[in-house]
Amino acid sequence: MTSHPQADRDRFTAETRHFRRELLAHCYRMAGSAQDAEDLVQETYLRAWRAYAGFERRSSVRSWLYRIATNVCLTALEPRSIRVLPSGLSGPCEAVDGPPNILGPDEVSWLEPIPEAWLTPTADDPAAVVIARESLRLALIAGLQHLPARQRAILILREVLAFSAAETAEILDTTTAAVKSGLQRARSRLNDLDPNRETVLEPTDPRARTLLDGYIAAFEHSDARMLEQVLRADATLEATPFADWQSGRRGCIHMLATYVLGAPGDWRMLPTTANGHPAAVVYHCGTDGSLHPDGVVVLIATPTGVSRVIKFHDPALVTTFGFPEAIRGG
Repeated sequence: MTSHPQADRDRFTAETRHFRRELLAHCYRMAGSAQDAEDLVQETYLRAWRAYAGFERRSSVRSWLYRIATNVCLTALEPRSIRVLPSGLSGPCEAVDGPPNILGPDEVSWLEPIPEAWLTPTADDPAAVVIARESLRLALIAGLQHLPARQRAILILREVLAFSAAETAEILDTTTAAVKSGLQRARSRLNDLDPNRETVLEPTDPRARTLLDGYIAAFEHSDARMLEQVLRADATLEATPFADWQSGRRGCIHMLATYVLGAPGDWRMLPTTANGHPAAVVYHCGTDGSLHPDGVVVLIATPTGVSRVIKFHDPALVTTFGFPEAIRGG
């Protein structure tokens, strides 16, 4: 039979491109990093294309792609340490009389947020249910990282993606008994990590936007008192790459007021969404008067206020989230 490489490529693209967003979400849940997820999806499509001619269609294209993606993730995760948030390392800091301790890049791998815009499906995209915000919340992603990689894969395939036990066993080249056992252990571990899952507001909820606007205003006006209207009494504050984190509104505000807020005009924040939460990209005013990228802050907004503030100090995240590298003229 005559081979038609371009026709094969066009057919492959037509059959697989619709799954890119949900595969990106899958790889992010596995890896805890947006950039790693992008690389893993690229590797998935490369391997899929190489294997396409031999695909015997004994399973759906979607299942076939998930088998490849999951195994790409498992291979990539083998030599790596898990990605964590500061609250996953130790308990809250008791002393608030000094700046938090910073950890070097070789000491820990940090969890990273993912722009919701990367995963937002078009209106007619059947993947919309698969990549629902609930499956990308930071608390869940952080919890997943504490599971052994294969247990993580089992839980995601079964409970997030709704593959059957038999399908999951085929994807992972194992038995249904092993899948059921792994799922039970994964559920138990996640419940131990986060037994009291709270109700969070959608980023489109006006109450969530009000809380985000209040947090932004407190920074841009350097007014710590405004944070009292935003943070819950039991709020927590953590920031990568710092090991220390605060629990309780009083400690959070003291830390921010003493070491972070600075003077009015030092900060500029632009609203966005990350992991199904209200968020903002953050700029800091430099000595040249321009605003330079500083990172992304994510708020866990609830009906009674912000329960968690998580700041990711990584200037590269600003452009990852689609915002300019710098803003001239402060």
